[in-house]
Amino acid sequence: MPALDRGLALGDGVFRTLRVRSGRALNWSWHWARLTADCEKLRLPAPDEATLRSEVARVAPGDAVVKATITRGEAGRGYAAPTAVRTTRIVSAHPPPEHPAEWAEAGVRVRRCHLVLAQQPRLAGAKTLNRLENVLARSEWDDPAIAEGLLADAEGRVIEGTMSNLFIAAGGRVFTPDLGRCGVIGAQRERVRELLRHEKVHCEERNLRWTDVLAAGEIFLTNSLIGVWAVRQVDERAYAPGPIAARVRELIERDDAAA
Repeated sequence: MPALDRGLALGDGVFRTLRVRSGRALNWSWHWARLTADCEKLRLPAPDEATLRSEVARVAPGDAVVKATITRGEAGRGYAAPTAVRTTRIVSAHPPPEHPAEWAEAGVRVRRCHLVLAQQPRLAGAKTLNRLENVLARSEWDDPAIAEGLLADAEGRVIEGTMSNLFIAAGGRVFTPDLGRCGVIGAQRERVRELLRHEKVHCEERNLRWTDVLAAGEIFLTNSLIGVWAVRQVDERAYAPGPIAARVRELIERDDAAA
């Protein structure tokens, strides 16, 4: 990789992380949709889908986590983007994460992070290479019993976890934060919303405050590696893992098996 690659020098690029099981890329359609949407936000040429799929298959013939990174490629010093873009594409395979089994079964403990997310609607939703906010937020705790941290913006709107998307259930309805100002739209988040629609469960995007989170009857987190984690505790507030998270887990497993 050239030392002057804009992904390294400026964070000028995007990435997506997906799960591969027995050589099959899970939830591919949503990963591809989000990757191309992110490229469009940054005005990056998206890779050829068939080429990327073949590269994923080549680096991950079994069970793995695959990270696909697209940068604007090599250029000289300065912010101005080159007129002729030759993107850099990095596709790497990694071992699946080893989380305690009880986290999936009994739920997880999470905390409120002190870091405040900046707002940039132009980049909202995209998984860009600039993840310093997540890095700093994740460094706020080292207690291995805490699985995740929740992040809010300067107006107190709860946006996401450091590595996950957030859902809450209240009054028989499901809500997930509006990510029009900041945050990452995860492929798993979009699949969960789609699966809930098929179940005739409306999942509304809306502004969520800490009071909404603390008053919720059920909270769960999603990403492509953890699937679904029910939340059993946020700081001192305890929750009982509920039926919606359990049902979403079943739906994801069924969808993965059918892929």
